Amino acid sequence: MTDELRVEIMKAEALDAAAVALWRAWSTTNPALSSPYFCWDYTEIAARVCPGAAVAVFRRGGQIVGFFPHQRRGGSVQPLGAPMNDYHGVIAPVGSDITLEDVACLVKGRRLNVPGWIGQGEGGEVRGTVQVELPAGGFDAWYAERRQTYGKYFKDKERARRSLAAELGETQVRHNVRDPQLLDHLIDLKAAQYRRSGLHDIFACGWTRDLLHALMMDQRPDFGASLAVMTAGDKLVAVEFSLHAGDHYHFWFPAYEPTLARCSPGILLSMDTMRLAGAEGVRVFDFGFEGEAYKKYFVNARRTVREAVVMQPGLSATLNEAAVAVLNTAGGRGEAISTSLRRRWSTIEACEASPVGRLRGAATAARSAVAKLASRKKTPARVAHA
Repeated sequence: MTDELRVEIMKAEALDAAAVALWRAWSTTNPALSSPYFCWDYTEIAARVCPGAAVAVFRRGGQIVGFFPHQRRGGSVQPLGAPMNDYHGVIAPVGSDITLEDVACLVKGRRLNVPGWIGQGEGGEVRGTVQVELPAGGFDAWYAERRQTYGKYFKDKERARRSLAAELGETQVRHNVRDPQLLDHLIDLKAAQYRRSGLHDIFACGWTRDLLHALMMDQRPDFGASLAVMTAGDKLVAVEFSLHAGDHYHFWFPAYEPTLARCSPGILLSMDTMRLAGAEGVRVFDFGFEGEAYKKYFVNARRTVREAVVMQPGLSATLNEAAVAVLNTAGGRGEAISTSLRRRWSTIEACEASPVGRLRGAATAARSAVAKLASRKKTPARVAHA
């Protein structure tokens, strides 16, 4: 038999017990696949909900050597659950040589779009994600070290907690909450936030909302999704939806009462969630992509991922390169503009399963971009004073 890498595209429910056993074994023994997004349970649940869901099964010599769960949008191939998942890649044993470029070639889409690729590959750009790895002493040891390193920051959060309690009443935190109405409330808050900021509302398409509900309500022994909730007195002040598997916990969708921003309820909720979940055996808390200022005070670990769009040779790739070249003439800001536009389009394309929905989303994004540009032009330039 040949050692050539071959692929079969199938529905997740078509995988037999032996294939699922391989998936489970690889995702629990390959350290690169420690995120809950790589669990078979995530794919099994998401495949029921996500439009265009499928699994690429890679074989050599007739033997399965890897899996890649994905979804199709026209000619585009994306990780399963995009645009909401932070990590994706080939589920394979340690030492696998299946590359990003292999996947792009074999799944035969016009382009493969991966915002957070784990594994071998050469294209795109490297991005960082950040984590808290609790030491042997658990949350208390982590907090003692952080407070010593960033004393001013964490003393400020302790004052914020006292201020919140003094204003509204004693704070309480619950985690592992599975309340559909509360999840809908969180989703509505996030949707409003996206619209205010001019971003595409990822929950307007419907299936993304359904996916979070399906993940939350399908409770499994070593995999799940749930809410953490903070109240002060009788008032809900912060809520966060997260994914967890084994000793890994992935913070996912947070929201807090904006009128209480001075009390940092979202940050306080993250800290209390770490304390409670850490006491139950969780050791790694993933904060996703780096960028938000508060994360530097929390995290003590980092991993790199690859953001890439791998295009098949042809007109689409040529036009993309030409567009980047034109944008790069815009005062040296072309690459940043190109990246922003590409990410925005990737989000729209992933959410909207129909061509009409994608066109509507693109039109809305274009209007938002024009409005922002017009607003900037109307803003008078600042004069520097000596």
